[in-house]
Amino acid sequence: MSASSPRPRKHLMTPGAPRQQRADSMSLSRVQKWVMSTLAVTTIGHLAAGLVLAAMYVDEDRLDARIGLLVIAGAFGVISVVVALLIHGRKPLSPWLALGLLPTAVGAFLVF
Repeated sequence: MSASSPRPRKHLMTPGAPRQQRADSMSLSRVQKWVMSTLAVTTIGHLAAGLVLAAMYVDEDRLDARIGLLVIAGAFGVISVVVALLIHGRKPLSPWLALGLLPTAVGAFLVF
C-alpha cells in the first residue's frame, strides 16, 4: 500500500473543497418562487373550479346565478395568474391574463 492519501471519490464531499455549481442548477430563491406560485395558482384554481361546479348545479331557471358564478370564477382565474406573475416579479398586465379566463370558458361550455 502506498503512504499517500487515497484518491478522492467524486460522489463524496471533500472538506475544504466545495463542489462548483452546475450551470443548469436553480437557486433556492428561484425554486421557492416556483413552489409558491404553483401553490397559489392551484389553490385559487380549485376555488374557481368549485364555482364552476356550483354553477352547474344551480337550477336551470336561475340563469342569472349561473352567469354570476361563472364571471366570479373567471375573476378568480385572472387573480391567480396575476398572483403568479407578481410572485415572479413580472408586470401583472400580460397576455397570460387570458389564461385566467379558462374557468369561465370551460364552465360556459359545461353549463350551457
